[in-house]
Amino acid sequence: MTATTGNIPAHIAIIMDGNGRWATQRGLPRTKGHKAGTKAARAIVVHSRELGVRHLTLYTFSKENWSRPKEEVGTLFDLLISFLRNEQKLLLEKDIQLRVLGDLDGLPLAVRTALKRVIAATDKCSSMTLNLALNYGGRDEIVRACKKIVEQGIPAEEISDETFAQSLYTAGQPDPDLVIRTSGEIRISNYLLFQTAYSEFHFTEVLWPDFTPDHLDAAIEDLNSRQRRFGKTGQQLEDEEK
Repeated sequence: MTATTGNIPAHIAIIMDGNGRWATQRGLPRTKGHKAGTKAARAIVVHSRELGVRHLTLYTFSKENWSRPKEEVGTLFDLLISFLRNEQKLLLEKDIQLRVLGDLDGLPLAVRTALKRVIAATDKCSSMTLNLALNYGGRDEIVRACKKIVEQGIPAEEISDETFAQSLYTAGQPDPDLVIRTSGEIRISNYLLFQTAYSEFHFTEVLWPDFTPDHLDAAIEDLNSRQRRFGKTGQQLEDEEK
């Protein structure tokens, strides 16, 4: 299956869920599931770039993830550092810019150092932006944006959807056209709450380590089969259908 028969979304956001269950089903430690998940992520990054997706956002580590066992959290960060070290060359070859959405200062020093190195190295890349949502929470992002607006002294009458969006981590990027969540869970989990107001959602039972480029193509085909409404009123929709 290919997704090239329809429009390619400018921005795809993915909640990569199911690593732990994938490992448990195979009698493996959860850490093995996270390792398999990084391989799936690499394949999706490459495929998205080949399709012409301009922005790809991966929910990598939420603020709630700090409550997981210390060993598991440590493994997640070790895998992230390895991913950054191993894939910097790929990002440069594919002209992919790396960005972080989230509280970078709250991450361990080794993680911050690895991230900043790759962010600086790919700063001039422009074919695709890869956003890693790290130490991220949607509510926290909105609160931070409010504080930023207050600190800037912007008058209330000048605050709009557009000016508010410029205070978010995703400033300068389009809102996601498509949000994909794997593993059968049907919820947003505090992810890009402001940005996904009119996004289309695709939920799949496939666990993240088993999610392939073919599954991404299927999600895009699903999106292209829909008629997007963008918050139109019932009267507007009725007028369009006449």
